[in-house]
Amino acid sequence: MNLDALKSDLAGVALEDNPRIVQQKSRDFYWYSPVLKRQLENVTADLVAAPTSEDELLFILGACFRNNVPVTVRGSGTGNYGQAMPLAGGLVLDLARMNKVKHIGQGYVVAEPGAILADIDNETRASGQELRLSPSTYHTASIGGFVAGGSGGVGSIRWGGLRDTGNIIRLRIAAMDGSAPSVIDLSGADLAKASHAYGTTGVITEVEMPLAPAYDWVDMLVSFPTLRGAATCAEQLAGADGLLLKNLSVVDMWVTPYFRRHAPYVRDGEALMMVMAAPFAASDVAHMARRAGGTLTMRSDQLAEDVRRTLPAAFELGWNHTTLRALRVDPAITYLQSLYPQPSIADKVIKLAERFGEEMPTHLEFVRFDGAVGCFGLPLVRYTTEERLEEIIRIHEDEGCPIFNPHRYTLEEGGMKQTDEVQLAFKRRADPKGLLNPGKMVAWDNPSYDYGKPYLFPTLSA
Repeated sequence: MNLDALKSDLAGVALEDNPRIVQQKSRDFYWYSPVLKRQLENVTADLVAAPTSEDELLFILGACFRNNVPVTVRGSGTGNYGQAMPLAGGLVLDLARMNKVKHIGQGYVVAEPGAILADIDNETRASGQELRLSPSTYHTASIGGFVAGGSGGVGSIRWGGLRDTGNIIRLRIAAMDGSAPSVIDLSGADLAKASHAYGTTGVITEVEMPLAPAYDWVDMLVSFPTLRGAATCAEQLAGADGLLLKNLSVVDMWVTPYFRRHAPYVRDGEALMMVMAAPFAASDVAHMARRAGGTLTMRSDQLAEDVRRTLPAAFELGWNHTTLRALRVDPAITYLQSLYPQPSIADKVIKLAERFGEEMPTHLEFVRFDGAVGCFGLPLVRYTTEERLEEIIRIHEDEGCPIFNPHRYTLEEGGMKQTDEVQLAFKRRADPKGLLNPGKMVAWDNPSYDYGKPYLFPTLSA
């Protein structure tokens, strides 16, 4: 790595080398995990560049390639797994200034990678359309970061996961292979080469995403005497093909105290179901919930406007905003990501909830998998030791509930615990020196790695 030569080559580009600013731009929300906080606390880049155009981005990549400088791409830094943290130092490529919405058509939008999701929707809603999917960090997350590091979220109850066919239309990718320019358009099956790849296989310079009809979504809270009742009702709602929902979450009684601004609508000692429904579906949701033994405690379209403005949206009670709200009250909280597979989702949920009790408060997010109801768990964990955390993970997997480990920073360990041969082959072509986000793809560093033990990038183990 020749930083002096890089600075000379980039003499006309604005570079940031103030240590405090560079450190800040080298961080994401890795601190959700006490394990990652210990491992990544001292990770920092050497420089930051913030291109304003694709041409400038390509110029920077070319200089980094010539001088063997690692490049870690950053969107808004709202990821939770260290995806955007530069393990090998080098240059952080901050794409926040590439934030234009370039074109809105019937059913699609084209945007630069740094465009914030909420800003995209602000523009598309003029045509009655909105993005299908978003994380709970909707107001701060960038579209490029979501595609590179996300997997689904708000909207997954209707549209499934981000990598499901049809949920991304096209990605424009800048390779780091020494040619100039080196830009590749990916669509169809080829999207798997760069989606959810943490920027290890190329730098996203443009995104084309599908749009759905926009609604003034109705937020609804329903209280249930038991967790089983809430989970069972949510599964029924998720399977009701005629309902149009945007999000569907369940938490048990140990989570609701963290929803402080919604305290008037929460019942002590009861589980809570949170629903985002299209206006025409809200009354049917309320009817089904009452029939299942629930009590509707809040419906946003029936609140006074001045009250409604004070409340966060229902999606900001779900996904990883649930964890964030708990962390604000108790810094010892962390979380896991699990899957409760069919059949008998509620039985699996209750068995683990009864085993762990208050040590692991239950949090469920209902989604669709190829048209069928699915359920992810994002349970809170009252953290004690890494050993106990690993034991909790093992118990889930012994019960047939896989864990997507949020306490690992690599693609494979946080996902399917196996090599993605498509992404690995594409990285060999698009990043032959391995300079893009080093340390995040185990298969590149160690193709024969045993995924049964945590992977530690050499600079961290040193």
